[in-house]
Amino acid sequence: MADTTISSIFTELSKLDEDTFPPVESWDPPLCENVHMKIDRNGKWYFMDSVITRERMVKLFSRVLRLDGEEYFLVTPVEKIRIEVEDKPFTIVDFEFSGDGNAQIITFRTNTDEIFEVNSDHPIRVATLGINDEPSPYALVRKNLEGLISRNVYYKLIDMAEEVDGSYGVYSSGNFFRLN
Repeated sequence: MADTTISSIFTELSKLDEDTFPPVESWDPPLCENVHMKIDRNGKWYFMDSVITRERMVKLFSRVLRLDGEEYFLVTPVEKIRIEVEDKPFTIVDFEFSGDGNAQIITFRTNTDEIFEVNSDHPIRVATLGINDEPSPYALVRKNLEGLISRNVYYKLIDMAEEVDGSYGVYSSGNFFRLN
């Protein structure tokens, strides 16, 4: 049954343009509970405890990801699958910047090749986790879905940071985003 479900989801997804974001919020299909999917903290996707190695499949799945309350789901018009997410569903793996000062623009790229500009609609936030208050930096990728900023990207941003009113951070699109 699990193979049939994943096959039918992939069939539905393959009908979409790779850069299309379907209206998953308007779909209310039945929940399919016989499939175990997971995204680990590093952004690797798993199906039934096996890593999904086909990048196209991961990219298509990411287009139909939805967060309802505290649970993530892959949603198509015909079925919905709960997906376990260890931290956030995306990982910010690279960035570019142009300009300088408060006119600087930072553009992030995720592990699923989504590209977006850091701005008031896509802010950076830093949470502290664990006993050592280790920083966990995030950026809003789309809707209510965040991405964990990878350690190497975070450290590069720290290198670019400037101090404003006692906080270290970066400017993008006219906004100051704290990194500490």
